[in-house]
Amino acid sequence: MTQNEELVIGLVSISDRASTGIYEDKGIPALQEWLGSALSTPWRAETRLIADDRESIENTLIELVDRSRCHLVLTTGGTGPTLRDVTPEATLAVADKEMPGFGEEMRRISLNFVPTAILSRQVAVIRKQTLIVNLPGQPKSIKETLEGVRASDGTVTHVGIFAAIPYCIDLIGGPYAETNDAVIKAWRPKTAIRAK
Repeated sequence: MTQNEELVIGLVSISDRASTGIYEDKGIPALQEWLGSALSTPWRAETRLIADDRESIENTLIELVDRSRCHLVLTTGGTGPTLRDVTPEATLAVADKEMPGFGEEMRRISLNFVPTAILSRQVAVIRKQTLIVNLPGQPKSIKETLEGVRASDGTVTHVGIFAAIPYCIDLIGGPYAETNDAVIKAWRPKTAIRAK
């Protein structure tokens, strides 16, 4: 992979009501805005707005990985305990490997804000050479999970999960992604950091 290869990120918003136009989707715009501020390397999004339907979710994830060749897929929505929430099941069904640390850390971050974070069932997996991460459904929670928790003076008190994502993409053969340290500092071992 070349250092300047464009990072392709699949953004999937999973919502029965937003996908049928009952209300406006807020997940994809929130993800695009956050990634726009966080990434300092070239990237582009493949966006999909779909219903809370296991087959649709599985097919969308397969399409984004196998045909659209995304390096990273971020989903939002469908990770709660209701009967219609099937995003984790669909994600696990298309996985080659599970990455349990992401789900554990997302719940830990959210517990800083709400005790109901333990009801959240986000998972992360690898399919082929793509990392797929289920994020929460609310824009505020998406940002907190990716970026982390900040004190009133702006210092980071709990690092967000995105700090580990660029190195994970390195390890599975994707392009070298760099971040805007003021938003989230990507962490890599010293031996994996490339000169700018």
